[in-house]
Amino acid sequence: MTTPPDTFPAPPPRSEIDPLAVPGVEAPAIGEELLSVDGLVKHFPIRKGLLQRQTGAVQAVDGLTFNVTRGETLSLVGESGCGKTTTGRLLTRLLEPTAGKIVFEGRDISHLGEAKMRPLRRDVQMIFQDPYGSLNPRHTVGKIVGAPYRLQNVKTEHGVKRAVQELLELVGLSPEHYNRYPHEFSGGQRQRIGIARTLALRPKLIVADEPVSALDVSIQAQVVNLLEDLQKEFDLTYVMIAHDLSVVRHVSDRVAVMYLGKIVEIADRVSLYETPMHPYTVALLSAVPVPDTKRKGNVKRIRLEGDVPSPINPPPACRFHTRCWKAQEICKTVEPPLLQLAPGHQAACHFPENQAGATSTTPAATNQAGN
Repeated sequence: MTTPPDTFPAPPPRSEIDPLAVPGVEAPAIGEELLSVDGLVKHFPIRKGLLQRQTGAVQAVDGLTFNVTRGETLSLVGESGCGKTTTGRLLTRLLEPTAGKIVFEGRDISHLGEAKMRPLRRDVQMIFQDPYGSLNPRHTVGKIVGAPYRLQNVKTEHGVKRAVQELLELVGLSPEHYNRYPHEFSGGQRQRIGIARTLALRPKLIVADEPVSALDVSIQAQVVNLLEDLQKEFDLTYVMIAHDLSVVRHVSDRVAVMYLGKIVEIADRVSLYETPMHPYTVALLSAVPVPDTKRKGNVKRIRLEGDVPSPINPPPACRFHTRCWKAQEICKTVEPPLLQLAPGHQAACHFPENQAGATSTTPAATNQAGN
């Protein structure tokens, strides 16, 4: 059951709570650029010894460049440790970037102090991966979901309690849950509470970090459908971080594939799934389960050899060359730039797959029909 839009608690005028708002400047229209990232870097220093001198750094994110348009869903995918979650925390400024630029609605927020970032928190929110760890077990649902109103000093027409109850009803919970504690709910219900808290101030951008990975399969579809319904109803923009490529295909407008801190391919959903160009993307998609038993025998699994290199000392040039079946000498010495190889389709590879005029080669693969 959803609440009609006119009953949703309306936030106060932006000029009242945002000192960075520019008078006379309207919000961007649908399709315009909402977020822009240029050369984003995050290195975590490694310190040792009594004097805690830096001896190295974990290169979690190393030079990301992309943009997000208003109303779309951009998904970040890749193996564990590739830097997806770190990227999400950088976009929401929960982490300070080492270098690079984050521009939100035309304003550089890369290194804003806490005081200047606080009014922008209402526009950029995050849904956390763990529905158990993201909620304070000592607080009631009413206090958890109502926290954004208190922290931002936002007044609602009928009071915070009424606004929170409407939010709970909006995400499929009962208003009577207001006085209950998180331990009284299932995992799916807890994630709905987290979504309600995220929606409290009507944000423009939501970074969803693995929002369904900790949930039962039977509940995942409900949460995904809820997020899609909320996006349509309130014109939300999502940056979705996910492992499940089947979920990504269902919810995304564009997909960015990350490997060891870098984006190796970015394209619209249809183009990336039907004609992947980077060998790493080809290998990832070959691992997606095929529900159709008739097609399953024709799908070949590409098994990458070796482990993912350490982000403390990543391989030079192309970081994927140590596991790539197409790697040649140039891959070890020259880093491939992220170039547009087809309309709206970018890839960072010297020898891309599925490109017009290119010869597509795949390694000896194992037919899944025999597995």
